Amino acid sequence: MVLTGKDSFTRVEHSRQLHAALTEKFGSVDRFEFDGASATLAQVMDELRSYGLLSQHKLIVIDNAEGFMGAEDRRRAMERYAANPQQESTLLMRAGTRWNPGKFDKLVEASGGAVIKCEPPSDKDAISWCGVRAEKRHGAKLAAGAAELLVEKIGPDLARIDTELAKLATAAGEGKPISRALVSEFVGQSREEQAWGLQSVLIQQGAGAALVKLNELVRVSGVADVLIGWTIVDLLRKAHDAARLMDDGQNDFAIAKQLKLWGDAQALVCRAARALGSAGAAALLAESVRTDARTKSGFSSDSARTFEALVVTIGARIR
Repeated sequence: MVLTGKDSFTRVEHSRQLHAALTEKFGSVDRFEFDGASATLAQVMDELRSYGLLSQHKLIVIDNAEGFMGAEDRRRAMERYAANPQQESTLLMRAGTRWNPGKFDKLVEASGGAVIKCEPPSDKDAISWCGVRAEKRHGAKLAAGAAELLVEKIGPDLARIDTELAKLATAAGEGKPISRALVSEFVGQSREEQAWGLQSVLIQQGAGAALVKLNELVRVSGVADVLIGWTIVDLLRKAHDAARLMDDGQNDFAIAKQLKLWGDAQALVCRAARALGSAGAAALLAESVRTDARTKSGFSSDSARTFEALVVTIGARIR
């Protein structure tokens, strides 16, 4: 079996399922693990071709398999093995995003093995997974809307979802469903709330802290590019409108009332407006709109870096 992709939780789950299936079929299974970055071909082949001492079957796991298969001699040797694998052993190759599919993958599949891409699921698939996981793993059912709210809050991160489901099942109590209200009470901010928090960090703490927040939103929480783009455009549009009203002599209270700014948003937007001025806010607003459009149209190959550059520019001018 070959497991590739950036979703480590899915790789672990497939590994666990494989080990369980082998144990059910053969009884006890000897498991040997290698780090592909340091393991030698001789070490791996010795384990693959030797018999287990205490069990009928062996599971040989190679992590960082992309590194192990990088050398031509290793790849050819593993291709020969995949064409005629030992029946007493099962080989599990686990790799990240740099796995190079080729002849080895085809040989694995031809010999009855599987090549599985472990990528983060879509929100829709994560919602479906929530219900199944809650019932099978945590003995709890989800009430209407609970799965949708959970994924809305933390994104399609299966590892974190599983952790939250365990917590929610305990909080709900035995035999009681996990309600939407319970998710709202026990799970942290939604992705939308986190994205809007970027505005506050950018104005109050500057570009450095905002870059950390942006990385958290994009790479960790899985917040959509369109939401981050809207968040930045929204901030600059409000700052531009506030700056123009300041030019007309209006005070912060009047500006907040006219722009419908409530709570902390009033002070933050007015602070940004004063720092940028109407002309500076207009220039940055135009730049943010162009950046957002490039991201949505696909002309930006790395949207995260595009937003990073914009955040640095905004942060430098506000501070």
